[in-house]
Amino acid sequence: MFQWPLCMILRAGSRTIDLELTTLASTNHVELSPSDVGFQDRYIVQEIIKEMAKNRPIDTKGKKGFNVLVLNEVDKLSREAQHSLRRTMEKYSASCRLILCCNSSSKVTEAIRSRCLNIRINAPSAEQIVKVLEFIGKKEGLQLPSGFAARIAEKSNRNLRRAILSFETCRVQQYPFTSNQAIPPMDWEEYISEIATDIMKEQSPKRLFQVRGKVYELLINCIPPEIVLKRLLHELLKKLDAELKHEICHWAAYYEHRMRLGQKAIFHIEAFVAKFMSIYKAFLIATFG
Repeated sequence: MFQWPLCMILRAGSRTIDLELTTLASTNHVELSPSDVGFQDRYIVQEIIKEMAKNRPIDTKGKKGFNVLVLNEVDKLSREAQHSLRRTMEKYSASCRLILCCNSSSKVTEAIRSRCLNIRINAPSAEQIVKVLEFIGKKEGLQLPSGFAARIAEKSNRNLRRAILSFETCRVQQYPFTSNQAIPPMDWEEYISEIATDIMKEQSPKRLFQVRGKVYELLINCIPPEIVLKRLLHELLKKLDAELKHEICHWAAYYEHRMRLGQKAIFHIEAFVAKFMSIYKAFLIATFG
């Protein structure tokens, strides 16, 4: 198995588009994430996948086989790319097998889901994450104190990628490890906690503008918008009275749904923050005058 950057120049009407995408491949499959190129993902689906699907491999006996394409983060594809993917699946079904991976099947169009065998895979358990961390430690020649990997696994909330990143952060901060070594939170989580504190301190157009800039900074650093909204809600709920929590959760769900239907996530996150400020300020006025 090998990995290489795939560069291509496409001509769309009068425009020339230069795209670069990293792929992982073997003699039996090709794995890629079309969503990595953003809103130009439809060109990847239309050109690269179509070209791969057309070229059928031939075995030593002269029989035609089929290509296996693994597409990651299909739920992050644009609607145009998903429509192109559906047409590609229909046209080259005899020569190509597609494995589509996603975190939320609700973001994948019904036309694609109906053409697939849907398999739901559970998140890894804490015990499985501990085994992976111990395996990494052994390969890297690291000594893990008793219970250290278990604490990282518990903090990861069954997210293997997060557990590995936390393990790496701990290695950079302090080695040899100690049994009571602190597991540092993610930088972006601390940043969102600061945003929540700013929102609670002041509810004004000026503060909303400042919060918008901080949220935008998270988005341009590739923190998924749904994760930003979910974490921001989590931090705000920790600071709220019980009587407001139900209403705030309702509006968070509303704006998350709107965000999935729209194109610009920053608008919907900002709208949620503005709604929260309005509700919270009215609550403070009613409570304290």
